[in-house]
Amino acid sequence: MFGPLVLELIVVFLATLGLLHHYGQIRKQHIMVTIATLVSWYFSMIIVFILPLDVSSTFYRQCVQMEAPKLPVTIPILNVTNNTMMNPTINKRDVQEMLRPDSSNTSDVIMPTSITTTTMNNTSTHLPVLNVSTLSMVNVTHISLNVTSFSVTSSEYNSSSGSSSNTSSEVPPPLLGEVKVSKCQKPWSYVPDETLPIMWILVYWSSQILTWLFLPFIQSYVCAGDFSIVGKVKRALLENAIYYGSYLFVLGILLVYIAISPSISLNMVQIKVLVITASNTWGLFLLILLLGYGLVEVPRRLWDKSDPQLTITRTYFALSKLSTEKQEAHENLEDLLEEVKRVSQKVRYNHPSRKYVNIIISKCSDGFQESLVHDGIDDFQEYRANNNEVPPENNLVRLHKQLLQALDTMRRTSVQYKILMNRAVHLENLLKNSVGVPDRTWKEEVPLVEQKENYFVRTFMSLRMKWKWYCQIQPWLRKIGAVCLAVLTVMVIWSECTFFNETPVLSLFAIFINLAKSNYDYIYIELASCTVIFYLCFCAYYTVFRIKFFNYYYIAGHHQTNESSLLFVGMMLCRLTAPLCLNFLGLIHLDTPLETNDGSRGVETSYTQIMGHLELITFISEGFNIYFPILVLILCIATYFEIGQRCLTMIGFQRFIDGNIDDLASDLISDGKQLVIREKRRIQRELNAIHRNEQINQITNGDYTPDVSKRQWKGKYMQKYETRNTDDQSTTSSTTSSSKILGGGGGNEKMEFFEDNSMDYNSLAPATDHHSRWSDSPGGGATSSSVPVISRPPRNLFDDV
Repeated sequence: MFGPLVLELIVVFLATLGLLHHYGQIRKQHIMVTIATLVSWYFSMIIVFILPLDVSSTFYRQCVQMEAPKLPVTIPILNVTNNTMMNPTINKRDVQEMLRPDSSNTSDVIMPTSITTTTMNNTSTHLPVLNVSTLSMVNVTHISLNVTSFSVTSSEYNSSSGSSSNTSSEVPPPLLGEVKVSKCQKPWSYVPDETLPIMWILVYWSSQILTWLFLPFIQSYVCAGDFSIVGKVKRALLENAIYYGSYLFVLGILLVYIAISPSISLNMVQIKVLVITASNTWGLFLLILLLGYGLVEVPRRLWDKSDPQLTITRTYFALSKLSTEKQEAHENLEDLLEEVKRVSQKVRYNHPSRKYVNIIISKCSDGFQESLVHDGIDDFQEYRANNNEVPPENNLVRLHKQLLQALDTMRRTSVQYKILMNRAVHLENLLKNSVGVPDRTWKEEVPLVEQKENYFVRTFMSLRMKWKWYCQIQPWLRKIGAVCLAVLTVMVIWSECTFFNETPVLSLFAIFINLAKSNYDYIYIELASCTVIFYLCFCAYYTVFRIKFFNYYYIAGHHQTNESSLLFVGMMLCRLTAPLCLNFLGLIHLDTPLETNDGSRGVETSYTQIMGHLELITFISEGFNIYFPILVLILCIATYFEIGQRCLTMIGFQRFIDGNIDDLASDLISDGKQLVIREKRRIQRELNAIHRNEQINQITNGDYTPDVSKRQWKGKYMQKYETRNTDDQSTTSSTTSSSKILGGGGGNEKMEFFEDNSMDYNSLAPATDHHSRWSDSPGGGATSSSVPVISRPPRNLFDDV
């Protein structure tokens, strides 16, 4: 029963964990950040599978109620007061009302436990009835019955004494006809009725508490530059005071609206609906803005990736901008390190703030810490109480926070530059293979030394298969996928603009779901619902993951997203969870109860049972929630024509716009191309060095080392040079020993550097030039006899410096 649900929960958890591992650093970041981010992302992605289950369960419950008997049901009721048997004809709803355990009419009633019918052939059929509410749900075989008697075995229950007794009576048959087989089959993923409401309560309220209270506090806590836990907590509360005050201000306005509305009574239920309405309204506003960008950009980016020339041009542009950003991050980090050095000079070891300075220095690189020691900054000096140059603690907190941000930006830009450069080199290889390889085998002009290819491509693909995959199959798959996503985008936009019209039904998704509901094809219903809600979530979340607020919020893959950005994404996803569900139910016309036979309030989804229908504020429920989604059409048109990118370019933020490349963009593209050329030269030099070392190792049988002094083999001139140096050293050592013996030791040797004895250093130079040492000998061969012996220069010349 719970198998499909448990499997889906496990799959979503593993996918969320993998996504968090791709963007964050699970091993290095704070455990509180990891847990909060994982829970917020998990609850926002689990709706992809819970909502389709809720839709199929709702259709099943509607089917069961639609098959309920339309004729009245005859139930004998014994009135203990006058001991008479009554056989009234009442409706099923009245019977259920009387026989409910909490009903006021259950003081002296007969609880029916079984029904026995007798046909004209004296054949008895025993139908057990455990609950009157499920009497209409009894599924029996399709038989024709001519019922002549109708026997009810019931249990008399007295609420005052708590005793019961069995009675039996025969009554006239209430129904002559045939009992039909129920066509309401349970969905393959059916779960008990109380499971989904519990899950929706857990998902919704956990997401709301996380996004409005818990995640903002954790974000301020991890970004604080204070040096103690208490200080970080105080700063987090102080920074969120304005944040929480805005919530109270909005809540106060809504409470005043309720108080002055004569048709609304102020109680806890109304306040809960009010809070849910305000949260969902803000979430719906964000959702439409994000969908307006994602619905167009997702198919377009996939289509652009099928064009290698356009992709590499965009990569050149991004690489040039990232190089500039990397240089600025490096300069900013150097300025902060200079500031840390100045602070370390002012704050000495016996100063009370020195422990804070040590914490700041510990966040720097090992090389910087060693430089402080070598420069003598860490030498102990006495602290003077009247020193006014010592910075206060607030300045140290600010410096600590800025240093952490600068280190994070420097690390991120360096890693991103390296990844983007490898991608550019790969795209150049792809472009050249696409146009200039007649034999259709994959060739690399400059193979990447540090490239990590796909395991499948590296293991199972030959060079010819690799060429087919990169040059033929992959581009066509991307084009087909982009076309399918574009069609789905058009369907979403049409449904968003027409879902409020229920007669006739114009929403395409509502039409498809209703067709499947007529045949009770639960598998198709769940697959279609899962596809639509997944695409809506993907487009909205895609925009969230592309949001960049300078260096404060920057979502980057390959473990380069900081803790603050991870928590920001968690807050955004939690705020979008409930509006996404409500918007999808509106697209398939399940945001209102379904109709039933008796005309009463019909079946509704478990989500709307928990959330309500948000009918408290009329202009929101009947105006904003219905007509605001039409704005997605305008936003999609603006995204398609890149109006936002053009506006950013006009105000100074240069953006890449296909088909409108100005002079500045051309310069950036040229700079990016030159960066790739230099990187290819560097890679080629590394490959040549590796190839040369491999050849030398083959010649020397692995005895080759890069250090010249440790090499086993030596050339002819090198051997002569080492022999000559050895002779010179032996001669110098013997002369020094003789002088020590004759001069009386090393004391006179030290004194001679303090005497005013001039020394002609030119006499140490060779008497002949470089060419004379290879002058021809009388025998006609080159000889080294003309090379003068160069004595070693005097030692310990600069000991007194």
